[in-house]
Amino acid sequence: MGRRQRRGGWGGGAGEKAPRLVSSTRAELSNGEDVGGAELRDGEGGRQITRVGEGSKEIFVPQSLSLPDRMWMATVLQPPVGPVRTGLASHSNTKLFSLPETHAFRSGFRPRFSTFRVSAAKKELSESPTRKPDTENENFSLEKVDDGEGSNVGWLPAFPHVLVASMSNFLFGYHIGVMNGPIVSVARELGFEGNSILEGLVVSIFIVGAFLGSVCSGSVVDKLGCRRTFQIDTIPLILGALISAQAHSLDEVLWGRFLVGIGIGVNTVLVPIYISEIAPTKYRGSLGSLCQIGTCLGIVASLFLGFPSESDPHWWRTMLYIASIPGFVLILGMQFAVDSPRWLCKVGRTDNAKEIVRNLWGASEVEKAIDEFQAVIKNDGGDVESRWLELLEEPHSRVAFIGGSLFVLQQFAGINGVLYFSSLTFQDVGITSSALASLLVGITNFAGAICASYLIDKEGRQKLLIGSYTGMAVSMFIVVGAISFPLDEQLSHNLSILGTLLYIFTFAIGAGPVTGLIIPELSSNRTRGKIMGFSFMTHWVCNFVVGLFFLDLVEKLGVAPVYATFGGVSLLAAMFAYYFTVETKGRSLEEIEMSLNPNFSARSK
Repeated sequence: MGRRQRRGGWGGGAGEKAPRLVSSTRAELSNGEDVGGAELRDGEGGRQITRVGEGSKEIFVPQSLSLPDRMWMATVLQPPVGPVRTGLASHSNTKLFSLPETHAFRSGFRPRFSTFRVSAAKKELSESPTRKPDTENENFSLEKVDDGEGSNVGWLPAFPHVLVASMSNFLFGYHIGVMNGPIVSVARELGFEGNSILEGLVVSIFIVGAFLGSVCSGSVVDKLGCRRTFQIDTIPLILGALISAQAHSLDEVLWGRFLVGIGIGVNTVLVPIYISEIAPTKYRGSLGSLCQIGTCLGIVASLFLGFPSESDPHWWRTMLYIASIPGFVLILGMQFAVDSPRWLCKVGRTDNAKEIVRNLWGASEVEKAIDEFQAVIKNDGGDVESRWLELLEEPHSRVAFIGGSLFVLQQFAGINGVLYFSSLTFQDVGITSSALASLLVGITNFAGAICASYLIDKEGRQKLLIGSYTGMAVSMFIVVGAISFPLDEQLSHNLSILGTLLYIFTFAIGAGPVTGLIIPELSSNRTRGKIMGFSFMTHWVCNFVVGLFFLDLVEKLGVAPVYATFGGVSLLAAMFAYYFTVETKGRSLEEIEMSLNPNFSARSK
């Protein structure tokens, strides 16, 4: 069999001395067919791989290699060898998981089999100066291995915990819509009817509170963990709703909405972090999309409950009282929910972390997961709390830039402006009830979120972002064309409706759910809270700016130029997603962190 050599890794270069052999792997099918092999060597200039075999079949790497070495091999190996697969042999628990960096095939051949053998021989020609030899599992075999990716436990064990956390998103959506319908009744009863500035302030004051909540969220999560932070955060949510419901003056309503905003600001940061840290890798995207689904359900619920406000001028108080109920459910549900195993490891509660990993991900994942957690924690500096200034340092600055930019593009792509203007669009075709029009928009948004939950772990985050923003751009240009060109009036109205609903649907498939999900996935364990806080601060500032200037720009420039700008920003966002984001599907948070941090191995050893 021919041999072929390829150099690469974190160093390398010409003129190296003979490299030290670290490990050698061979794999064969149960019928004796050779699958191929690989040798990993340490040289003075870095690591290099010797590939054995020229076929487009999979190479298996022993689990005894450290995670950085496995990730390095996955990065260095190129087609035609195919993807790197890692075998784990531990008594009766045997499985495979894949490293998705090399999912390319020259011939498209992917063998599927249930029984095979892997023989591995560790040869230490001399002591490696950079890594202590691992003598465990020097010889082992794998039988009846699951060929699937990721954890061997499904999504169901984590689902109840994610469902409780997504109650925060339900509250977010509910408070977005709760004042839109009955604001006229509130203004009439409290004595500021006809004052559009004060009416707008009542609707949007919670954005100011949300900004402040985002500022402090990262530090609170680092110190208390997600579960306790959830419970504490329900206090301003419940108090704010009750104060607003019993208000007899404008000041009381504003204070209530401000408190709600603080709670919303903390929760919007907290939920993506929590879900990304407790969900099994294989289902992290689908479970993470429950954030968007919860928000959509909250909006639809507030709009549906807002129908009686058109005939009952005091109904708005009932709606705000109802807003306190999910808060009580959240504080009670979190009493039974688990905390993040990564945070538990960070604060030294390793036994608790092992139990949670065993219950949510499966017993076979415990040792590997805990080892990865501890390696990352050691690399990040132990349990020392991160500082805001660290976001100016690599690799954290790169992730903070991506996170902030994604939210800037999301908001300036015009989602809030389109949602606001949609009621006027529907009036042109005879749907005069703003509540009914908003309900139609909410259902479309919800349908898109459901599709996202199905696609996000199949197609990946990057593809959904690119496709979503491209669809949003096309939708905006459809509306611009319907408005700008001399078409039949009915056709123009129908195209406007089509473009608006298509825009909302495509937003809900990618730009909505993926933006909040991919940022904690890219963030390091140490700075995840701070980066999420910074990203959502950017979100709330841009949200406020769009809300402040949107109507003024429409009045001065017209709908078509503003919507054309939204379409242009959407195209820019699609290009940004293509060039600056990376795919995180099927990769653990630790694998992602190590791949983005080239100094990981040196710092952690």
